Amino acid sequence: MRKNNYILKKIKLSAIISILFSMLFAVMGCSSSYHNDQMLVEKKIISEDNLDVIPKIVGLKSDKVTESEKIKYAKGFKIYYYNNKKYKLVKTLNDRNYLIVPDEDYQDYMAYKQEKAKSAKKKQFDVKKYNCWSKYTILNQNSHNIYLVASSVMSLFKSIDAMDKIKFSGTNVDSWYIEEAKNAMREGQILYAGKYSQPDYESLIEKKCDLAIQSTMILHTPKVKEKLEKINIPVFIDESSYETNPLGRLEWIKVYGEMTGKREQADSFFKEKIDMVKKIKSQVDSSKSVKNKKNKIAYFYINSAGKVVVRKSEDYIPNMIKLGGGEYAFKNLKNTNSENKSGAVTISMEEFYVQAKDCDYLIYNSTIDAPIESKDELIGKNKLFEKFKAVKNNCVFNTDKYLYQSSDSMAEFIVDINSILKSDYDNFIFIKHIE
Repeated sequence: MRKNNYILKKIKLSAIISILFSMLFAVMGCSSSYHNDQMLVEKKIISEDNLDVIPKIVGLKSDKVTESEKIKYAKGFKIYYYNNKKYKLVKTLNDRNYLIVPDEDYQDYMAYKQEKAKSAKKKQFDVKKYNCWSKYTILNQNSHNIYLVASSVMSLFKSIDAMDKIKFSGTNVDSWYIEEAKNAMREGQILYAGKYSQPDYESLIEKKCDLAIQSTMILHTPKVKEKLEKINIPVFIDESSYETNPLGRLEWIKVYGEMTGKREQADSFFKEKIDMVKKIKSQVDSSKSVKNKKNKIAYFYINSAGKVVVRKSEDYIPNMIKLGGGEYAFKNLKNTNSENKSGAVTISMEEFYVQAKDCDYLIYNSTIDAPIESKDELIGKNKLFEKFKAVKNNCVFNTDKYLYQSSDSMAEFIVDINSILKSDYDNFIFIKHIE
């Protein structure tokens, strides 16, 4: 009891320090919202060739990965199986690797770590095995009290019917756009346990949290990750935001399928979405010979300083525009700071005017800024918009606020883009026509 009280006191002190750091980030202009990805994150990248090397794990025998089990679009992870799929390894491009093990093995390993399993010490083989396992983050296949901080992952859990595994949320009820998540919190099935930088450690301990799924924002507060692990809550970092291919982002659903024992449902859902995109791509390819196409699109928002924030050319949003049959307005646009892994690029209104004034369509990104309700409101942000071709032709659109939480709906956004190009404005899911 005294030891637990001591730990909690240290945690409270560290939480105060975390709050001070969060205030510092705020002063520096960095948002604490997960979907605002304009912060610098240092990534430890290993080669893709190394990602393909199957690790040898003491006590486990690797299985052959079948063609249907291979990862097709995502570049950031691979999944390997051992002992007839009893054990699963998620290996990432950023050299963060996770071994998913059965509950019994997990409990033995945790007891070994805490030096309570005398039987494990007596078995030399187990010591070798657990020493090898210490290279990885060990996850319990039976995790069912998950602390979900990476808000974009909730939709993936919803899509494989695994929301019952989530007990805690890093997003409060009013900030959810996913109705199932909002309702679960209202009914007390999911509890708010603080944002990524300020977890409610006491609640997580009391209610036996067994896994934290964090976004890459946790990399800005490494002490929080360390504290979670110190109280025996393993941390999984979702890195799907690093994927430039939207289908690669969606393919991370397979990781959560493995985590929850629902890989079959994940594969089925993924195939359904891929088929949707292939259908659109077939239509786009068949119309490529059409002359005088009107398909040039600018995707942007205006920040509080009056600057225009667009996406770099290789980002997943421009790639969704391309898959939908559109042409992104900015070619070869990159972050001037090579260390900045964000997909967002800030430019002046004058630069934006030169590149986008003749665009056929303007799409205002409302996942960051408030939605615009009319063309006049857009012009109110800057008079130059009066001169834009898309504004004159009544071809201005708005994204819905909940797009950033809908990782499961990449295919639907691509369909929306295609609908814009076909002037079919009646069946949008994430886009709204602004007049």
